[in-house]
Amino acid sequence: MMTEQMLPQELIRKKRDGGALSPDEIAFFVRGLADGSISSEQVSAMAMAIYFNTMTFAEIGELTRAMVASGHTIDWSHQGLDGVVIDKHSTGGVGDKVSLMLAPLVAACGAYVPMISGPALGHTGGTLDKLDSVTNYKTSLDLESFREVVKSVGCAIIGQTEELAPADKRFYAIRDVTATVESIPLITASILSKKIAAGLDALVMDVKIGNGAFMQTLADAEQLADSIINTAAEAGLPVRATITDMSAVLGRNAGNAVEIMETIDYLTGTYRDERLQDVVTALAIDMLCMIGLADEPESAERQINAALDGGKAAEIFAKMVSAQGGPHDFIESAAQHLPQAAVKKPAYAKDAGFVTHINVREVGNIIVALGGGRKRVEDKIDYSVGLTDVAGIGVRVDADKPIAYVHARDEDSAEQAIEGLRHAFSVSEEKLHQLPASVICERLA
Repeated sequence: MMTEQMLPQELIRKKRDGGALSPDEIAFFVRGLADGSISSEQVSAMAMAIYFNTMTFAEIGELTRAMVASGHTIDWSHQGLDGVVIDKHSTGGVGDKVSLMLAPLVAACGAYVPMISGPALGHTGGTLDKLDSVTNYKTSLDLESFREVVKSVGCAIIGQTEELAPADKRFYAIRDVTATVESIPLITASILSKKIAAGLDALVMDVKIGNGAFMQTLADAEQLADSIINTAAEAGLPVRATITDMSAVLGRNAGNAVEIMETIDYLTGTYRDERLQDVVTALAIDMLCMIGLADEPESAERQINAALDGGKAAEIFAKMVSAQGGPHDFIESAAQHLPQAAVKKPAYAKDAGFVTHINVREVGNIIVALGGGRKRVEDKIDYSVGLTDVAGIGVRVDADKPIAYVHARDEDSAEQAIEGLRHAFSVSEEKLHQLPASVICERLA
């Protein structure tokens, strides 16, 4: 089929009926994504067709390459860096602020971390939205400024630009609001197109499983990890993947500004949630060992602890915020530079007892309903709303210990969130005989 004869609806029909798209057809579709010649309705239909009928490994590779080719690729070889360029990506979870901690931490150990992140996707929070809550922080930088911040600070976190994988940027936004996020081919191509365009030497993946993740089972997570590892290998990008549990909120806060506050607490040593610490440490160890900054996990962990406890990771985070337009005194005065919700109310369980189960997806949806996520592509986010001091599994909740504190724009939305949380948390008088297994489920390379 010649490109000029192609019609978007015919490609949609082909994929709807289970056919495999040719390289030319995929290239045509991606060009239409990038230049807007394929309508949002047609993009939505294609996403749903791929969701139900999946793609072959060859199709995934072609889609990834076409989305990379829709924009520029960064070449770091001319920047005079004295270290290796590496990044991390998560498939998304509720309360997952790991990137905010990991980028400055690994930079503090001698790597360069150019992180291109996305906004919220479905019920999960987005690193970009969290940083957008910081006064004057610029998540949109041109490539030259991005390179300069990475070189001078050691890390930078920005959103997709029109220059890097622009086709994915549009596809990502449409998938977010059309219930087509949980597609292994689309997740693979979306992640890798951004990371390959960023010119990385290596990548570490955090693949989430559980009721708060897009991948519900270990088998699904392994399939996604294999898809990413194999597709990346074709492009010459080494990848390691760690599968982590998302059956509870990661950390104690979930939202945008409230997760930035928890990040500051973590980096300064004020408070470090144990499960969050385990994930950050595991990924940082993989990153340092992959690029030769450590020859074994034990020496990597010593470097990590020294960078945290000595204050260098917090210092680099502060420098990154300042270099990207944010306040110069952010670490010292974070609360003054973040939006505050008008209403803060405790959410109590129906009965006193121990938390035995959390519907984490529903917790994420509650944050979206508060205004902390998007129901439509054009929705504006309220960065101040969210949840703090969220109880974990096995924790006792009662009249003195709420499930969480709700930060809302008004009383009505706060009450709706409180009612939703009461249904999302299961509580029993009997204490669990066995707490959930380690948050680290499996490691793949």
